[in-house]
Amino acid sequence: MDLRFFLLLAFGLLCFSRVSVCEHVEDDVDVEDELDLDLPGADDDEELEDDEATPTPKAPPVPNVTYKAPEPMGEHFFAESFDRGTLDGWVLSSAKKEDTDEEIAKYDGKWSVEEMKDSKLPGDKGLVLKSRAKHHAISAQMLRPFTFTDKPLIVQYEVNFQAGIDCGGAYVKLLTQTPDLDLDHFVDKTGYTIMFGPDKCGEDYKLHFILRHKNPKTGEFEEKHAKKPDADLRTYYTDKKTHLYTLVVNPDNSFQVLVDQTVVNSGNLLTDMTPPINPPAEIEDPDDHKPEDWDERPRIQDPDAAKPEDWDEDAPPQIPDADAVKPDGWLDDEPEYIGDPDAAKPDDWDEDMDGEWEAPQVPNPACEAAPGCGAWKRPMVDNPNYKGKWKPPMIDNPNYQGVWKPRKIPNPDYFEDLQPFRMAPFSAVGLELWSMTSDIFFDNFFISDDRNTAERWANDGWGLKKAAEGAAEPGLATQMLSAAEERPWLWVVYVLTVALPLILIIVFCCTGKSSMGSAQGQISLQGLQEEFKEGGPPEPLQKKTAASPAEYKKTDEVQPDVKEDEKAEEEEEKTEEDEDKAEEEESSPAAENGEEEEQEEESEEKDNTKSEDNVLRTSPRNRKTLISRRSSQTSVTRPSVSSVHCAAVNGICGFSPKL
Repeated sequence: MDLRFFLLLAFGLLCFSRVSVCEHVEDDVDVEDELDLDLPGADDDEELEDDEATPTPKAPPVPNVTYKAPEPMGEHFFAESFDRGTLDGWVLSSAKKEDTDEEIAKYDGKWSVEEMKDSKLPGDKGLVLKSRAKHHAISAQMLRPFTFTDKPLIVQYEVNFQAGIDCGGAYVKLLTQTPDLDLDHFVDKTGYTIMFGPDKCGEDYKLHFILRHKNPKTGEFEEKHAKKPDADLRTYYTDKKTHLYTLVVNPDNSFQVLVDQTVVNSGNLLTDMTPPINPPAEIEDPDDHKPEDWDERPRIQDPDAAKPEDWDEDAPPQIPDADAVKPDGWLDDEPEYIGDPDAAKPDDWDEDMDGEWEAPQVPNPACEAAPGCGAWKRPMVDNPNYKGKWKPPMIDNPNYQGVWKPRKIPNPDYFEDLQPFRMAPFSAVGLELWSMTSDIFFDNFFISDDRNTAERWANDGWGLKKAAEGAAEPGLATQMLSAAEERPWLWVVYVLTVALPLILIIVFCCTGKSSMGSAQGQISLQGLQEEFKEGGPPEPLQKKTAASPAEYKKTDEVQPDVKEDEKAEEEEEKTEEDEDKAEEEESSPAAENGEEEEQEEESEEKDNTKSEDNVLRTSPRNRKTLISRRSSQTSVTRPSVSSVHCAAVNGICGFSPKL
C-alpha cells in the first residue's frame, strides 16, 4: 500500500511539474520576445487576458530582426542572394522543349523575386517559382568558369517548399562550358556537368547528385547517379522550412551531400556511382550460345522407379462416415425451406412478362426444434486409403552440368579513369524545372573551392533564417493546443494525462489514511481486550496516571523519578541475589532441588510483580528501563510467568491513558 501510494504520488507530481514547466517555458519565451525584440504588448494586461480567453491559439509574433544580406568573403565563383530585388544577371529561356506538345513546350513559367509568404526576416528576398504545371528555365553566368584541378568543388543553396510539394523538382544544373552555350535557349538537353538538388513525385523522395562523365574512348557523355541516401528525406519536403543543400566533391574522388550542414549521403566516385565510372574489363561474348544438349537440371525424376501395385489413384480424398447415425427426431419429410405463407403476389405482377409468381423461401418453422430436415446424408471424413496421383521420386541428375553462362571476352570499350573528379569545366548556373506546385523559394546560391568561405556564407544567410524561424516557433503549450484543434481526440489524452493522476492521488491519500488508522485502532483494541481477559484491568489504568516528567518543576531538588530509580535498582539487586541463591541450591539432591526451585520461582514472581507494579505507577522513563532490562534477560534465561505478565502489562502500558 505504502509503496504504491508513493509511486502514484511521484507520478502525479511529475505530470504537474511537466505542465508547469511547459507553461513557464512558454511565458519565458513570450517575455524574452517582448524584451529582446521590442514587441508591443508587454504592458497591455487587458489585451493579454482577452487573447487568453480566445479559444483559437494565436499565431506567434514575428521577430523584428534586422536582416543583413550575406556578403561573400573569400574565393568564390558565384554568389547570389537576390536581395537587390531584381533578376539582374539572370536570363529567362525563350526556347521550346522538343518532343513535347505545343501547348506545354514553351518555357513560359513565371519567376519572381520576393520575400517568403511567412517570412521571419523582413527584407530577405529570394527567387520564387510562381507557376504550376509549366516548364521553367532560368540561368546566370558565373564570375569565371570552375575548372576541376586540385581544389574541392562546393555548391550550396537554399530551398523552401512554401506550399509543400506534390510532384516537381528544385535541383540546380551546372552548365558545361562550351562555345555554343546560349542561355537564351537553355532547355532540358543543354549540356551540364553536375545536377544536384531535391526532387519528389508521389512518395518517391530524391536528392539528386548526377554527373556527366566523358568516355575517353568515344568522347560521349554518360550520366552517373550517386547511390540513394540512407537517411529519411521526407521531413525536408513537408515541414515548409528553409533547408540548406550542399554538395562537396573532393580531388580524391570522395563526395558528400549535406542538408542543413548534416551529411545525409557520402561515397566515392569510383565505387558509389551507377552505372560505374569505369566499365568492366571483361564482358560476356554476345556470339556465344548455350549448346542444345546442355543439362541445367540439378535433380530429375528417378527413371527406374515404378508405381506400387496397390496404389489407387482413383480413391477419393473424402468418403462418407460409415459410423455416423441419423439423429433421433430428424424430419425426413419436411423441407428445410418453404414458401412464405404470409407473402402475397404483387398487384402489378404480370405472369406473361414476369413468369409464374412464387412466394419467397423462408426457413421451415417445423425444423427449429428438430435436429434437421430433409434427406439425411452421412457426413464426409478423410479417406485413410487416399494417396493421390503417383509421382516418381526425385534423384540427383548424373548429367548435371551447372547453369550455363556465356564465356568472357575482353571488353573492347574498356577504359580506366582513376580521376573522375576532373570533369568538364562549367561556367553557368541554371534551373530547368517542371512542377505541379508553385511558390518554391530559392535563395543564397554559392559556388566556391574553399570550405571555410562557404560555411561563412551559409552562416550569414541560412544560419540567420534558422535562428529567426526557431525564435518564432510557438511554445509547447501552443503547439499542443494547435494539435488539439486539428485533432479533437487529443483533448481526451490531455484530460487523462492531467486529471487521472490527480484523482488517483486524492483517492489514495484519503482512503490510505483512514484504512491505516482503522487498522491500527483495531490492533490496539484487540490487544487491550486480550489483556483484560487474562489479568483483569491493570492497576495503572484504574488509578490516576502519574504525572509526566515534563509536568514537574525544573529545580535543583531531587526529582521523584530519581528516587524511584534508586528504589528500582535496589529491588533489582535483591532479585539478582535471590537468583544467585537459587543457582547454589541446584547442587543439592534432585527432590530437594525441585521443591526449592518451585518455592524460589513463586517468591521471585511475587517480588517481580510487585516491583513492576511499582515501576508502572511511577514514570514512563522507568517503564522503558524495565522493558529494556527484561528483554535482555529473556534472551539468556527461560521465560517465566512473571515475564509473560510483564509483557502483557507493558503492552497495556504502551497505550495512551486516553484510551
